[in-house]
Amino acid sequence: MAPLEGERSSQPLSPDASDDENLNESTRESSESPAYHWPMDEDEDEDAEDPDYEDEPDEEDEDDLQGTRDIEILLENGGDDDEDEDEDEIEGVTDTQRLVNIVRTGARTGLLTRRQLIALMRSPDLTSVFLQDNPGEDAEFLNNWPFNRRLTPKDPDRFPKVPSEQGLKLMRSGAFGANDYNPRAKRHLASLLPKSRAEKIIHFDDPVYSGQFSDDGNFFFACSQDFKVRMYDTSSPYNWKHYKTVSYPWGQWTLTDASLSPDNKWLAYTSIQSMVSIAPTDPNDTGDPYTLDLDNGPPHGWLGRRGFGIWSVRFSGDGRELVAGTSAASIVVYDIESRRVLHHVRGHSDDVNAVCFADKMSPHILYSGSDDTTAKVWDRRSMGDHREAGAFVGHIEGLTYIDSKGDGRYILSNGKDQSMKLWDIRMAMSTDRFNELDPIAYVNTSGFDYRGGIYDDEDWDPHPHDNSLVTFRGHKVLRTLIRCHFSPPMSTNSRYVYSGSTDGKVYIWNMDASLAGIIDVKKATMRTRPMDNRHRPHHFDEPGNWGTCVRDASWHPNAPLLVASAWNGYNMARGTCTLHSYNDNVDDEGEPPMGQSVNHLLKEQPELYQNSTYTNGLRLG
Repeated sequence: MAPLEGERSSQPLSPDASDDENLNESTRESSESPAYHWPMDEDEDEDAEDPDYEDEPDEEDEDDLQGTRDIEILLENGGDDDEDEDEDEIEGVTDTQRLVNIVRTGARTGLLTRRQLIALMRSPDLTSVFLQDNPGEDAEFLNNWPFNRRLTPKDPDRFPKVPSEQGLKLMRSGAFGANDYNPRAKRHLASLLPKSRAEKIIHFDDPVYSGQFSDDGNFFFACSQDFKVRMYDTSSPYNWKHYKTVSYPWGQWTLTDASLSPDNKWLAYTSIQSMVSIAPTDPNDTGDPYTLDLDNGPPHGWLGRRGFGIWSVRFSGDGRELVAGTSAASIVVYDIESRRVLHHVRGHSDDVNAVCFADKMSPHILYSGSDDTTAKVWDRRSMGDHREAGAFVGHIEGLTYIDSKGDGRYILSNGKDQSMKLWDIRMAMSTDRFNELDPIAYVNTSGFDYRGGIYDDEDWDPHPHDNSLVTFRGHKVLRTLIRCHFSPPMSTNSRYVYSGSTDGKVYIWNMDASLAGIIDVKKATMRTRPMDNRHRPHHFDEPGNWGTCVRDASWHPNAPLLVASAWNGYNMARGTCTLHSYNDNVDDEGEPPMGQSVNHLLKEQPELYQNSTYTNGLRLG
């Protein structure tokens, strides 16, 4: 996440803007060296508020590198020897293409990552150009390059074991479902999980950033990039009704989060601003939302400015307070009735991407998760001294989300190190121990940027002071703040944990870290709306292809139904909420038909949306 610029526009970037449109390739006429040249647009504000890059807090450091940018690579065929001309020519094509692919990735932003730059420097095509004046010094330079640690293979057994022994103990303890662990029963339960085939596909004109059921299952809300929250009556889980839409009036880039009050009467929602909007959920109340300013304190930050963005917001269990995580590396506790900030604690060294209360029945204990790779425990009654009650360490990249089981004991976190972790508050590290060990010193220093990079497992190492119980892997936490959750106690007996993923899927795990199931949202929604000219700036799939990133998912508390909220469509420029349920019958004889596509008002538009024909890979009939 990144500090906000006060002068940034409150309007989102043009949906039609795409750096891909400005990508031009030209070849110089030279018999010796082909050249590839990409002119980049000069647009400081757009990169600073990077889209896909940012819904996230990390849209930061782009500003310093703006201006007219040209990436130019000259590839020379060194030497006059024609002896192995044919063989060298084939090799040259391979190397050239590889270089072009690397640069093509960086060309979309005008920047190359450190890993890409190293790959370029090590290419024989470029080393023959760059490293020819003093071969001895050049060799020493490459040998001392920091990434040469890769030449020593890491222990392939360093990854967490599956199944996890601690996870098996939890499954037998009764804390996560029945304690009679039975592999046969486990397989049977897995067959009852929601399937990839969608019951219904709700289409939105903008990417959907989050969507959640209320605790009683009677209410669902979806937040999209157009600064609107759509509310649905889901008291009948398979027959939804849209009844209200509310807007955020000063939005910057997107809505970042929303939280429903315990009595379902109020919805708090935020953008990359310090203000929270609170709207009544009553469809008969058509008044404007209330505005709460969570930044009523003195100037802060290295420039001494007021203002910050809110990445996460939650109601307390009694509905009287809000807690928020901010781009100022802080946690804010706000009293709704008196409309004043009770605590504003700078509790992390980087953006606080997620906050939640430990126990839905108590407002005292809360958690925060940050880009500084740590999750922390806070006691509301002692926050005045700005000192955490405990800390969780184990991630080696920033946290994107945290979720509480609601029992005051267990917490789940998602991390940019492509890991999800389960923690027990009883194992939290004390503040003194945390400061003594300086666990942040062990985090990865590879320079990985999850907004545009692909994570290399070679960069992953276990944290020496990891105090988590179970580590779950297999999903993709890239591009945006992917969310994770505990499965509900009623409809699943709390047996599972699950997460969205950048590859267009929802991953469901047993508590022992073994994979219980996968819901493939991308396959379920493929080509259910026509291609249009809309592009998502800095799109990361091949232009023109159908792309899906599941950012959030919500399991119905009382029915075997899961809703996945996603960036979805051609160029990943639109959004969907898809309903997935357990269905043991391949044939569909009911009404409405499975795979039905509707708009955000739940109305069919056959001229625009097509029903899905995906059947979980099975044949109909």
